[in-house]
Amino acid sequence: MTLELPEAQTIIDNSDCLHGEAEVLAALDRMAEAMTADLQYANPIVYTVMNGGLIVSGHLLPRLRFPLEVSYMHATRYRKETSGGMLDWKVKPQESMKGRVVVVVDDILDEGHTLAAILEFCREQGAKEVRVAVLVDKKHDRKAVGVTADYVGLEVEDRFLFGCGMDYQGYWRNTLAIYAVKGM
Repeated sequence: MTLELPEAQTIIDNSDCLHGEAEVLAALDRMAEAMTADLQYANPIVYTVMNGGLIVSGHLLPRLRFPLEVSYMHATRYRKETSGGMLDWKVKPQESMKGRVVVVVDDILDEGHTLAAILEFCREQGAKEVRVAVLVDKKHDRKAVGVTADYVGLEVEDRFLFGCGMDYQGYWRNTLAIYAVKGM
């Protein structure tokens, strides 16, 4: 269902800004610093999880000052809904992961079921090591077993979030600030 423009604007106007642009950019700087320290000699392949990881990767990758390869994958459970269903691979990675350090970049680690399936896939493809970088780690106790992020920009309360890659019914991925819908 596509939102009407006035409704899409009302969503952001009536939401709580949890982290402004300056805080998000500072978090990306911290992530890049940690990733550079850990991965500068690893020759990693960095996969962006579409669509959520697009904004995060677009700001994170230029901060990584070491050789790396970049690609993408597209797996989702949400399909513009507010709750997830079965995993839907839209684009599987095409590059060989065999013997490589793989870094998966996404917008958020919420419950982690999509991420768990992606990590399993990478390991099955022979990745030597798989690391996870997310801008947001949502604080709650409903995470998929064994799913954690190696690099986290911000920890955020358990609310319905959007901005910086996260969407509200397909909208507002493009803002660098992170918002929470009132009442959700």
